[in-house]
Amino acid sequence: MIDIGVNINHRFFLDDLDKTLKDMQDVGVNGMICIASDLEESKKIQLLSKRYSALWNTLGCHPHQAKTWNTESKAQVSALIQEAKPVAIGETGLDFNRNYSTPKEQFYAFSEQIELATEHQLPLYLHERDAHMEMVDILKQHPDLAQTSVIHCFTGSRAELDRYLELGLFIGITGWVCDERRGADLQASIPHIPLDRLLLETDAPYLLPRNIRPRPKKNHPKYLPWVAQEVAKLKGISVEELVQITIDNTKTVFGIRA
Repeated sequence: MIDIGVNINHRFFLDDLDKTLKDMQDVGVNGMICIASDLEESKKIQLLSKRYSALWNTLGCHPHQAKTWNTESKAQVSALIQEAKPVAIGETGLDFNRNYSTPKEQFYAFSEQIELATEHQLPLYLHERDAHMEMVDILKQHPDLAQTSVIHCFTGSRAELDRYLELGLFIGITGWVCDERRGADLQASIPHIPLDRLLLETDAPYLLPRNIRPRPKKNHPKYLPWVAQEVAKLKGISVEELVQITIDNTKTVFGIRA
């Protein structure tokens, strides 16, 4: 398995990264994509990906951090891409839930990252919260790019899923699907995700699957099998089949060869 979404820049993982990797590999998770949230984190995880063959990285700016994106940022990220190509641009998109950055700042950072993805022929690694129609309207202007991009940590309704699928997006599913309190809409949507659009992720250390017993304090890529088990059950297929399909999808969308 490959976990397509880990926020690696936490002491919880980095204080003993070799153990982090061993723990995940011991349960069959053989690699992870490390997500960037801003320029400094982009640089850090790029270095990690150079050192560890089980790590791949994105480069970009989360909508929460869009206020840090300036007139030099696009050129700086482009220089990092020339140094070592990432698997995607992001985590980018729109988040109007708390507006840690203003909508104007978010639109600007998102627009420039769309330009980067187009120029360097990379997928977008997308984040969206409380900005669904705005996201859809923007992606409709870039249909070719949308068909090769990923909506990370999808938790929305069936109607939102259908709009994203119409755009051709790949759909990332996290441990939210294991949440008996908040996951009903997502659980109902899973059967409608085409197998060739489905991806699995933990979003660790966040979104711990609630079906793990005893319950750990923090999420970890080693818990990806719990997500896979729940998704396989909802799809009505074996875990083994789901794992192979999602590995193939991950390699396709992110251009991973290993």
